[in-house]
Amino acid sequence: MRKKVHRRPQRHKTGILRTWNKNKALWLLFLPCLLYYLIFRYAPMFGLVVTFKDYNLFKGIWASDWVGLKYYRMFIENPDFWPLMKNTFLLGLYKLFFGFPAPILLAILLNEVRKAAFKRVVQTVSYLPHFISNVIVASMVIMFLSPTGGLINNLLGAIGIGPINFMNEPGLFRGIYVLSEIWQHIGWETIIYLAALTAIDPQLYEAADMDGASRMRKIWHVTLPGISPAIVITLILNIGKVLEIGFEKVFLMQNPAIYDTADIISTYVYRVGMVQGNFSYGASIDLFMGVISLIFIYTANYISRRVSETSLW
Repeated sequence: MRKKVHRRPQRHKTGILRTWNKNKALWLLFLPCLLYYLIFRYAPMFGLVVTFKDYNLFKGIWASDWVGLKYYRMFIENPDFWPLMKNTFLLGLYKLFFGFPAPILLAILLNEVRKAAFKRVVQTVSYLPHFISNVIVASMVIMFLSPTGGLINNLLGAIGIGPINFMNEPGLFRGIYVLSEIWQHIGWETIIYLAALTAIDPQLYEAADMDGASRMRKIWHVTLPGISPAIVITLILNIGKVLEIGFEKVFLMQNPAIYDTADIISTYVYRVGMVQGNFSYGASIDLFMGVISLIFIYTANYISRRVSETSLW
């Protein structure tokens, strides 16, 4: 009589182990990126604990006294809270409203250019300002707008308009800043949309030609729908940055005469955090703005997911 052999059930590998064995090479390639974010992005987040402490430089972070939400309340109750929020929000909104469509328009115009040499020249010229540091860009803006010998005032003088001290006019700061941002980054941001344009099937344009569509019709019905996923993704990311105006350039371009419109949260954090040495207060404001930006980007992504098929997650 044959003896029945009971075999031990084979142990199934876990999903993670199976995925590791299957994509071992890809995981190894991803490892440096993962380490970078763990060490330089996530590990420093433990320093945010200073926002809930009365940080003392000599005691260190962990020995400093806990103060709860004291610095958050201090910022919200500060008389400068609403002016700072207004200046930051309006500057970010202007940048989004005027700066976001500019690279899309340039990419579409470049796509319509048939002379490759001219197209390359325009692309190179538009890319170059992106590689100029903010210090030099701010210096150029101030120099061009100078009331004594500035290029713009010389041109205005040629048509009989007296010199204008642009950098001392609070009402002009937002326009000057947004224009300088568009000039500096329009070429670089165009790369994304030019890459998206290459993915459009040429047969769609040929079909539009056969239907007798004009150039504007082809842009409206073929080009724009073709790059719409890229537009939606970059729009969501830009909405998340509405309150994250770069500190360096605004700080270099502002002066006490235009604080009414040029003083934003980033420059305020620098003054109270670094100049006055109130690190806990400065870090609290920065974290507060980070949370609001996260809400913005989450809301924009949610709306995009509900009204279209494109979203970040």
